[in-house]
Amino acid sequence: MDTDEGAKYDPGQPDGFYLFRIVRELMTIRTLIAEGINDMRKAESEVPEFMRRFANYMHDLHSIRYMYEEQGHPPPPWVLREMERIHDRYRQLLRELHLDDGVFEKVRREMAKDSENRYDHTRLLYPPKEAPNETGPSVEKRNGGGET
Repeated sequence: MDTDEGAKYDPGQPDGFYLFRIVRELMTIRTLIAEGINDMRKAESEVPEFMRRFANYMHDLHSIRYMYEEQGHPPPPWVLREMERIHDRYRQLLRELHLDDGVFEKVRREMAKDSENRYDHTRLLYPPKEAPNETGPSVEKRNGGGET
């Protein structure tokens, strides 16, 4: 059966028939796009897209280095220099995402509420910020505790 059979133009049909079909298709498209964007936003609440792509690039570059080594050749200097650059950039990106308003910090705070965690996620949390002079002068503490 031809799937485009219903899409052919029939001059005997009223104009409203085709307008209704167009409206229905536009509503379906809008619904599907909205669902896709909602799913993307939900996924990015855990790991931002730029971080996922950067990690993929980093992994690809490591694979290129290992490809040379498997053949018994030293990796070219430009590959090693790029690896140095992305290692430093990865550290910088992680630091930004772990700041108080960073995505990873928000996720860690949410994870810390679960009493069945295998790992201690509270050790990396900073205490909530106080309002200015709410309880007197504040002393900066690292990792949510008194250790420096």
